[in-house]
Amino acid sequence: MNKELKNFSAGLAEAVKTAGAFTVTVISRRRLPASGIALDAETVLTAAHVLEDDENIQVALPDGTQLAAELLGYDPNSDLAVLKLEKAAAAPAVTQEAAEVGELVLALGRPFGDVQASLGTLSAKGGPLHYRSGGMLEGHYRTDATPYPGFSGGPLINVSGEVIGINTSGLRMANSIAIPIGVASKIAAMLKEHGTIKRGFLGISGQPVGLPNAAIQALDREQEQGLLIIGLEEDGPAASGGMMVGDILIGLGGQPVESHQQLMPLLNGEIVGQETEVEVLRGGAPETLKVTIGERPEFDREDFRGERARRWAMRMARHGGPHGDPHGGKHRGERRGEGHGGHHGHRHHEGKKGSHKKGKKGGRKEGRKED
Repeated sequence: MNKELKNFSAGLAEAVKTAGAFTVTVISRRRLPASGIALDAETVLTAAHVLEDDENIQVALPDGTQLAAELLGYDPNSDLAVLKLEKAAAAPAVTQEAAEVGELVLALGRPFGDVQASLGTLSAKGGPLHYRSGGMLEGHYRTDATPYPGFSGGPLINVSGEVIGINTSGLRMANSIAIPIGVASKIAAMLKEHGTIKRGFLGISGQPVGLPNAAIQALDREQEQGLLIIGLEEDGPAASGGMMVGDILIGLGGQPVESHQQLMPLLNGEIVGQETEVEVLRGGAPETLKVTIGERPEFDREDFRGERARRWAMRMARHGGPHGDPHGGKHRGERRGEGHGGHHGHRHHEGKKGSHKKGKKGGRKEGRKED
C-alpha cells in the first residue's frame, strides 16, 4: 500500500514537472505577478484581468529568462489574452480537451518563479456562463483544487501533465473556475489573428416559452420552445429589422432557437453586419424577417476592464491591427486604473441608457435575458 501511494505521489510530481515546463510568469501589474501557458515558442495565453499595464509586459520562462512581450489580443468577456514574446524561446503546452467529472486534476501557477500546484478533482463541467454585458462563454469547469494567488492564467492539468483548462478568478464567479482548453484555444486563435473577439447581438430581452401545438405542427420540425420577446432596444438590430414585442423568436440563420443557450452561439462574429434570416411566430403564424446583426458592446466605459478594452481598441485602430507598433501611441505612460474595479463593474445595458423599451409587463421576470 505504501509503495502504491509513493508511486501515485511520484506520478503527480511528474505531471507537475511536465506542465511546469510550459507554465510561465506574467508580470504586468503592481501587485503579485500572475501565470500563463506557452501556446507555441513565441505565444503565451494568460488571463486578461491580470494585465494592468498592457504596454510594459514581461514574461519569465521556467529557466528564469525574462522576456518582453507584446499584447496581441485581449478579450475581457472570456478573461483571456494572448501575448507575443520578443523571441521564440518557450516550450509549447501539451493539451487535452477530453476531461471527466471526478478525475484528479492539478491547478498550477508560477507567480513567484518556482511552479506551484494544488490537487483536487474536476467537480463539474458547467454549461454556458452569461456575462452582465450579455455575452456568453461556451462552457466552464469547476474544481476543488485551490487557486492560490497568482494562479490566474495558469493551467489546470490532468495527471498526465496535459492542459485541460485555464485557471481564472476574473469571471465574477466562484474562485475555482477554469476555461476548458478547447474553448480557450478557439478564443486564443481569434485573438491572435484579429486582436479582439466580435460577438453579435439583436437588442432584445426575452424568456423561454412553450409553443402552441398548431405552431409546432406548422414548423414541420421538432421544436417545442422559443423566446418570447418582452423588450426591444430602441433602434437596435431587432427593432430595425421589424421584430416586435410579443413575437416569439424560433430561429436564426436557419437554426432553431429554443433558449438563450442556443441563441448566443449563433450570434458569432461571422454574422456581425450580415443580413440574417430571423424566424418568429407572430399571432401564432410563422414569419421570416431580415435582420442585420449588430456588434455587441463589451463593457461600460466606467468599468475598469472595459476602459482598458476601449484603449486597446483605440490602439488597434491607430496601428492597423494586433501586429502594429506597441509603443506608437500617446497614451504610453498614462496612469492606469487600480485593480479595485476589476471585479465589480457596473451593470451593462446594450446601447444608450434609457433606450430600452419594455413590454406591457415591463418588470423583470425570472429567466429573462438580454441578447
